[in-house]
Amino acid sequence: METKYIARSRKIIHAPLKKVWDALVDPEKIKQYMFGTDVISDWKKGSSIIWKGEWKGKAYEDKGEILQIDKGKRLQYSHYSALSGKPDLPENYHIVTITLSEFELHIGVEVELTQDNNNTEDEQKHSEENWNMMLEGLKKFLEK
Repeated sequence: METKYIARSRKIIHAPLKKVWDALVDPEKIKQYMFGTDVISDWKKGSSIIWKGEWKGKAYEDKGEILQIDKGKRLQYSHYSALSGKPDLPENYHIVTITLSEFELHIGVEVELTQDNNNTEDEQKHSEENWNMMLEGLKKFLEK
């Protein structure tokens, strides 16, 4: 899935790497900062991942697959949302990649997120807005 419209979001979080990683893969923690979403996965490569919740008054159930998982460093998964209005076909899935980089002296972690397969600049911007909100929620959750 090649695309020139890649959504990017980046946030520096002043928390230990282990704490940031745990917040990315613990369903109870995810629910706290990711718009109340329930996430179901066993967090193993090749396993399914499901997100359930309500967004702007509409119930949703998104799905994907864990493509890569390198504890404390990188999480990559495919993502499909029926709310996109597009059919559930491989070409309508995004690949979301979250990379963690710890600063020297353990003063914080840079969280970098990319999402490919946005078909237009508007889709890219919309995705970036959503991911920026999510990462800001993660930052507030971890720095409280």
